[in-house]
Amino acid sequence: MNNIKIFKTPFANVYPLYIQKAERKGRTKEEVDTVIFWLTGYNELTLQNQIESKADFETFFAQAPLIHPNASKITGLICGYRVEEIEDKLIQKIRYLDKLVDELAKGKTMDKILRK
Repeated sequence: MNNIKIFKTPFANVYPLYIQKAERKGRTKEEVDTVIFWLTGYNELTLQNQIESKADFETFFAQAPLIHPNASKITGLICGYRVEEIEDKLIQKIRYLDKLVDELAKGKTMDKILRK
């Protein structure tokens, strides 16, 4: 699998897609932001800085203040792969985020999504 393309994709290009996916299912931008904040440790200001600077996924996760310690509790299939079995740590983090947005869109409660 050629992962270089996703690594260099600007997070700002994908962020609106996450929001659209959630909103189509009755969820909100604020809820998308909440799962991003939970996973990465970003806050509103630092996330906006990443978006404005057009940081790619590699930079986005490299500069993340803190990957949540419970991120390893994110399990299941996303894009045909078990997220807990992905060996490349960057791809795994990207898929963690995909999985969280997916769970949000599927109507899971925030407590379950945030592994409380």
